[in-house]
Formats: sequence, structure tokens, C-alpha cells
Amino acid sequence: GVTVTDAANPGVPAAGGKGDRTRRRLLELAIERFAREGYRRTALSDIARDAGLSPAAAYAYYAGKEALFVAAVDHDAGGLIDEARAAKTGATVVTRLLESLGALADGVDRHPLARRVLGGHEPDVIARLLDLSSLRALREEVADELRAAQRSGEVRADVDADALAVGIEAAVLALLMGIVQTDGADDARRAGVVALFEAALTRE
Repeated sequence: GVTVTDAANPGVPAAGGKGDRTRRRLLELAIERFAREGYRRTALSDIARDAGLSPAAAYAYYAGKEALFVAAVDHDAGGLIDEARAAKTGATVVTRLLESLGALADGVDRHPLARRVLGGHEPDVIARLLDLSSLRALREEVADELRAAQRSGEVRADVDADALAVGIEAAVLALLMGIVQTDGADDARRAGVVALFEAALTRE
């Protein structure tokens, strides 16, 4: 029969049914194995075996180890980003950004593969990880929220929302890398990022 694929992930069976459950299981196992052993020491066949599949069957879902690694990091990072979204309850865009920042900093330990990458342990594939779909969606979401706040007069109108969203992402990633690599919250730098957000968004 014809295999229906996911347009966002060519070669990956579309959501629904046993194929989707198998794809999700592969992702979950890949997150565990890559987080524990790293990209270099892990083979696609290891993850396939964990899932009870042949390597050939695993290739029906992902084109190779790198594709599975990127998807696994994206999935784990997406879970962390979802936690940050859920934390946003504030009345202002600055408050919501700060709530999200706190949730990201507090939640990173629950996402072992995202933590490994932020910790600088995967330099061979870092370039592929700078445009994860989860990060791209977050940038677009932040930019849309900033534009809405500009229309309401909450955020200064003389800045480019898309450029600002990229800058916010860069500052947050740098802060998370610092937290992970120094194995603890850096309160002074977190406060500095907060001050940066407030100055960039509200002062003309």
C-alpha cells in the first residue's frame, strides 16, 4: 500500500494509528539513549533494538541517525517550551516573558537531551539544531505577541518585532546554556536578562 507521510517530516509516517505510536516510541527512546550516551556513541540500530524494531524498520520513520537525533532534540525542546507556554499567565507581555524564562530555567533538568545540547556536549551537530521547528515556532509566536503589544501601546513601536524575537531567543538560549554549564541558576544573569527585556520593550 501507499505510505502517507508527514509533510513537516518527509519520510515520516503521518500521525494516527500504529505508525504514529511507533514513531513516538522511537523518539522517546532516542531521547533517553542520546541523553545518556551521546550522539557519537549511539547507533540507530541501538534505538531500533530498544523499540523492538529492525534497523530497516526504523529507517522507514527516519532517514538516519542524524535525522532521528534532530527530531529527538526538537521533541524534547518542544516539551520544555510547552512548559514555558503553560507558565504564561501575566497581564503584560514583559511579565509573560519573565514567567516563560523562569519556567525554562526551572524545567531544563526535566528534559535530558535538551539539557545535554545546552551543556555543549554535542558540538558535531549543533549547527543543525539552531533552526529546530520548536524554536522557529516559538520565535514566530513571540514576534506575534510583540506585534499585538505594539498595537496596544504596551511595547514601543519603533522596534522590529521579528528582530526582537530573535534577540530574545538568543538571550534566553545564552542564559540557559550558562545555567546548565555552571550547574545552577545564575541569579545575577537572570536579572540582567530581565532588565534587558524591560529596556528593549518599553523604553524609547
